[in-house]
Amino acid sequence: MENKKVDPITMQVISGALDTIAEEMGHVLYRMSFSSIIRESQDLGAGLFDKDYQTICESESTPMHIGSIPAYLRGVEQTLQGGEWHEGDVVVHNHPYYGSSHTPDLAIIIPIFYQGELVGFSANTAHHIDIGAATPGLIIDVGDVYAEGMLFAGLKLYEKGQKNEGLAKMITANSRASVQLMRDIEAQIASAQLGVRRFQQLLDKYGKEFTFSAIYQLMDYSEKMLRNKIAEIPDGEYRAEGFLDDDGRNRELQLPVVVTVKVKGDSVTVDLTGSADQTPTAYNVPFEGSCKVAAYAGFRKLLLDASKLEVPIPSNEGSFRPIDVFAPEGTIFNPIFPAAAEARFTQCNMMIDLIIKALAPVLPDQIIAGSSAAISFASYAGVKDDGNYWVFLEVNEGAYGGRPHSDGPDSIDNLMANTRNNPIEDLGMHLPMICDRYELRDDVMPGAGKYRGGIGVVKAQRVLTPGFITHESERHTHVPWGAFGGSEGAVGKCEIYNYDSKGEVKSMPSKFSGYATKANDVMAFYAPCGGGYGNPLERPPEQVREDVLDDFCTVEHAYEAYGVVLDKNLEIDRLATAARRSEMGG
Repeated sequence: MENKKVDPITMQVISGALDTIAEEMGHVLYRMSFSSIIRESQDLGAGLFDKDYQTICESESTPMHIGSIPAYLRGVEQTLQGGEWHEGDVVVHNHPYYGSSHTPDLAIIIPIFYQGELVGFSANTAHHIDIGAATPGLIIDVGDVYAEGMLFAGLKLYEKGQKNEGLAKMITANSRASVQLMRDIEAQIASAQLGVRRFQQLLDKYGKEFTFSAIYQLMDYSEKMLRNKIAEIPDGEYRAEGFLDDDGRNRELQLPVVVTVKVKGDSVTVDLTGSADQTPTAYNVPFEGSCKVAAYAGFRKLLLDASKLEVPIPSNEGSFRPIDVFAPEGTIFNPIFPAAAEARFTQCNMMIDLIIKALAPVLPDQIIAGSSAAISFASYAGVKDDGNYWVFLEVNEGAYGGRPHSDGPDSIDNLMANTRNNPIEDLGMHLPMICDRYELRDDVMPGAGKYRGGIGVVKAQRVLTPGFITHESERHTHVPWGAFGGSEGAVGKCEIYNYDSKGEVKSMPSKFSGYATKANDVMAFYAPCGGGYGNPLERPPEQVREDVLDDFCTVEHAYEAYGVVLDKNLEIDRLATAARRSEMGG
């Protein structure tokens, strides 16, 4: 294709049009969906891709989906039913050994034809509440990928516009939440169809050659901007290590995560050599669809922060090109088929947390202290009186670490997630559940620092019917790290007890599968708190006092960690504070 130079103004107009298409695709998907994980939490991704599977544009959705769909497309190329694309085809794909992020993230892919020629693809992904795995909603303690539910590899739900009724019937017959599943898939199809129409309209307006010239210039621009940022980092190898609590079965065995960031010129390699061997459970990470995507997300956060740029950098193929990822086969970040790989959330967050930690010495003004770095993903399920299942997926918030110029945000998804919380009013209206407690933790303190760590959430959810809970989280043993003199944060915890009885509170591991519940059982999740950034003695006493007044800090912690002395009226005792800080070396 001839590469015609596009002027900057027109290129920005086309860039804006592409961004709008992707955002509209995402908007249609979550507004039309029925399950709350898509409708409310917006656990989805949507965008356009050229016929070589390069990302043209993607919606500003959860980072777990941004950058993942090209891997799906490469997997579909190997598995496509019939081997050819036709107008009116709709493909469903979720196979983690053919590019998907993990099995519950179903992709819907529709080819884009223009004047009879295949020019690209409109596609989206969304997390579905149940695809027939061994336990409702989520899965951890299983032996292979076949136990994770239905596997779709390049299957045409529609071929030349004709629906494959047999495939649709198979899907509905193998899900505990079949109505929601099919309606959510239909929402995905509507979203992708919209992307096809909008892109064809853009080609009508500017012409195919001119439009694609602008697209490839935008990719080159994103690549150049990221390479310029990488080139500012001194060449070298930067290493950080951490641990994951366990694999969901073998509780006594912590799993090492080792990240070596290799910077050379204007490119970077994330090397995961030294990380744990693949696990016998589903606590593994699909390499193409999740491991690589985590690295992309990490460097976009560090180097392409939109709040620090005059013009945001488009999220397209160019922003992925400077980053290579290596993980030895047979390890937790690159498992070998048929190892299970559904529970891949927290490992990706730990990987990003360690990328940040590794680069802290050379990027002190761009990094943050240790975050909770653990997505708490819970599945609640039960059987209604009519014999049908109810299933609910919930993402609980964590907290960021302290930052170079401000405190870490409290109670918020972090690092590789920005899903929204599910309103408890919506929960009570549609499901047999009650939220008994939802607030910031007050049983521990976040990391102290000139800028303190964020405070994690505590959420207690009560189920009103017998059923099952599966929970994926992390950091019950590995404390979020402090940066540049800041102190460590606090680990998370999880408890289950019965609302009606005065029985024992059961301390749960960070991840567990298919825990059988009774009516009025409660799961209380306590998110980790972020580490502090900078010397705590540099935090103004007035700010420490404000935290005490807000119940973010106790009087005792103010004294012990910050050297701030408050009298019985919670006023600052200036002389005593000066003496205490001098005693602490401030």
